[in-house]
Amino acid sequence: MKPQDWRALLTQYRAIAVIRSPNLEQGTQMATAIADGGIRLIEITWNSHRPTELISKLCSQLPNCTIGAGTLLTREDLHQAVDCGAEFLFTPHTNPLLIEEAKSLDIPIIPGAFSPTEIVNGWQAGASCVKVFPISSLGGVAYVKSLQGPLGDIPLIPTGGVTLKNAKAFIEAGAIAVGLSSELFPPSLLAEQNWKAIAEQAKILTQQFAKI
Repeated sequence: MKPQDWRALLTQYRAIAVIRSPNLEQGTQMATAIADGGIRLIEITWNSHRPTELISKLCSQLPNCTIGAGTLLTREDLHQAVDCGAEFLFTPHTNPLLIEEAKSLDIPIIPGAFSPTEIVNGWQAGASCVKVFPISSLGGVAYVKSLQGPLGDIPLIPTGGVTLKNAKAFIEAGAIAVGLSSELFPPSLLAEQNWKAIAEQAKILTQQFAKI
């Protein structure tokens, strides 16, 4: 996927559901539920149970969604993710070597960054976008807004503190998209396997972004 195509998907859908699953069956159900709610960008973290199988399965079962991999730490992780069908890659850190590797494979990579220096370093190394993480520790919406003056040309994806209540505000503050995990998958609903309620969580989010 070319960087411009990835940016177009982010602008269209705005939300990335981040799934960290303890088993393959639950991961499949989580992804299916939020897809039923209208979310089309799904990240499977590498510390999920059997992530390569889950990604491959979702690529087949959810053809209307774009499935990616997250929490990638090494070059081996990156190649395994690409081999199983991941269409975008998230890392929790900024590693220029991983960014260059992903560029050589023509796959979007989004490194994690904390400070303006890390954000700029990731972008200048060739990142497709930069994940600002954990946003809850950095000041939330106000931090993203404050970055727009000096760094407004860098597409940012805040994660780690985005909620159904503040997700739209992040986009209005200048973020290109947001990543959500536990907010979409409350532990109580997962324990009940209440997939319909989880789909409703996703629907609430997608309806908010439809109004932007």
